[in-house]
Amino acid sequence: MSENDQPHLPPPSLWPIGFAVGIACVLTGIVVSTIVAVVGAVIALVFGFLWVRDVTRPVRTPAPAVEPETRETYVAITPDEDDEPAEYPRSTFLSVATLGLGGLIGGLITLPVLGFAVLPSFTNQSEDDVVLGPIDDFPEGEFVIATFLEEPEVGEVTRRTMYIRNNGRNDDGVPSFTMLYSRCVHLGCPTQPNGLIMEDEQKEIGPQNVSVTPVLVTGFGCPCHGGQYDTEGNRVAGPPVRALDRSEFSIVDGNLVVGTFFSVSRVEGAGANAKIFRYRRQVPGVHVDGYSAWLYPIEVPQ
Repeated sequence: MSENDQPHLPPPSLWPIGFAVGIACVLTGIVVSTIVAVVGAVIALVFGFLWVRDVTRPVRTPAPAVEPETRETYVAITPDEDDEPAEYPRSTFLSVATLGLGGLIGGLITLPVLGFAVLPSFTNQSEDDVVLGPIDDFPEGEFVIATFLEEPEVGEVTRRTMYIRNNGRNDDGVPSFTMLYSRCVHLGCPTQPNGLIMEDEQKEIGPQNVSVTPVLVTGFGCPCHGGQYDTEGNRVAGPPVRALDRSEFSIVDGNLVVGTFFSVSRVEGAGANAKIFRYRRQVPGVHVDGYSAWLYPIEVPQ
């Protein structure tokens, strides 16, 4: 090799850029969409593997044998075994060590910050059951407006309103109640019953400041943006994207108990034999089924 000859350096690698893009997609997907997070994880794994393979190639691939230059007037001198080139060059070791240390430091810094920022929103979100009162206070076939304190120790700020109808028993002989949450699924405004509210028959029942008011209802409407729902909570007009949210229910010692809330795309049928298409509870304005649901971010549990 002449003095002017320069060793050929490897070309710049694009693998680190792809790896960084994958990590960015993962962090974005945690907030935006599960699909984005999964795609980002796949990209990060693929490019990370290619990056590590590229960096460790000198270590994994033995250097090609180079025949010593020979001339007629000189005798080739073979190096001693002690003078053979190192199998693990210092530059490769430093590169791998730098990458590993950088990844470790990045993980130690990023993971705690991400955990403190994101995890609290997804923990301690359990809902306590609310005892509304004896089922005899809910006449069969009639709607009532039930308001209650979700957390009595907190006060009126936790008061919730539901539209409840005792459906009697279904074909299997199981008691059935329609439990509609009053919040409009467009932007969260409180809906109002379309019908006569019998305020003079309002009464207080149950241990959680439950107020029950009979109502002759033909549907429900939102005074904010004109959303309209039928008596099963299905959207019939206006901007709402799905049916009214509902809650599970149970009967304990003759009392009606409100359980976990959930979202509904639509309801087929009516009353005790209605078929409810239920999903995990979502905030207003979010589709819960079809391709449109993929466009919405991961929501904090309600």
